[in-house]
Amino acid sequence: MKATLRHARITPKKANLIASLVRNKSVIDALDILKFTPKKGANILRKVIASAVANAENNDRQTRSNLMIKEILVTEGVTFKRSIPVSRGRAHPILKRNSHFKIALAAINPTESAPKIAKAPKAPAGKPKQPNPKTKESLQIDTVQESKKSKK
Repeated sequence: MKATLRHARITPKKANLIASLVRNKSVIDALDILKFTPKKGANILRKVIASAVANAENNDRQTRSNLMIKEILVTEGVTFKRSIPVSRGRAHPILKRNSHFKIALAAINPTESAPKIAKAPKAPAGKPKQPNPKTKESLQIDTVQESKKSKK
């Protein structure tokens, strides 16, 4: 039950401040906290958590209320190097930092999961049904002969 986001356009330092708000919390609480946090990183992190929840519900048949955030890692991604012109023909560097998010969820009660969907029973492996003895050709011949009889 994992989700990752790579090359998010936010500095790792700012993203870690938001991530520390929701570490080791239940998914429902974390999404509520992030919904009302007025930071750019909160919206990014909320989407990654929602993706991890969707993965857990779809792949592992877990319910949203049974999940908690086990681990959030915010690591440094590629840094874009730009420069800004200053006086005397010089340029100062600007570092535009990116982040990678890795989220792992865990089940609060491992035994509790969503009810499994019952699959339809398989058909018995018997002989295949015999095709109809009247094929297309025989049907065409019959209809042609009947049409000739009806014309007479």
